[in-house]
This record gives sequence, structure tokens and C-alpha cells, in this order.
Amino acid sequence: MIYALVRPVRLDLDSYARATGLHPYVVGRLVALGLLEPDRNARGELCFAPSQVAAAARIQRLHEGLSINYAAIGVVIDLLDRIEELETTLRELSPPR
Repeated sequence: MIYALVRPVRLDLDSYARATGLHPYVVGRLVALGLLEPDRNARGELCFAPSQVAAAARIQRLHEGLSINYAAIGVVIDLLDRIEELETTLRELSPPR
């Protein structure tokens, strides 16, 4: 059996909100819309991996920079991720020059 020697770092809701500059209510909305993927601790409270800070920054850039509402951001992110996958596949399949 393998045991973790160190607990993974997780941010509680307030720490995550401070790290991202978002109000906890907005974080809750983003979770409800499926734009953020938190875990739950033993007490059932939201906790976030540090990588989710970058996800919030991406959401904020789309929301503020392009004036995209939060409900539409999920579609835009899915499309951007798909484009990235296709470009990666294309690079892998292209013969070296």
C-alpha cells in the first residue's frame, strides 16, 4: 500500500477568493456554472487546487477583456481548449522541415 507523505495543497474558499481577487459569491457562481472544479474537504467545504487560480485568471480575462458573460465563458473555454488540442495534434502529425 502507498501512503502520501504530504497532503496536497488546497485553498479554502476565502483563501482562493483572496488569491484570485474574486468575491467568494462570484467564486460560488463560477462553481455552480461548472467553470471551476473544486474539491470538497472532510467537512464538505469547497477547496481549490492551486492550479485553479490560473483557471480563474483565464475566466477573468475572458469576462473583462472580451465582455463575455459567465454563462457563455464555458463554451468559449471549451472551444479554446479544443483548438489547442487540434493544433497540438497537427504539430505532431506534421513532418519536420
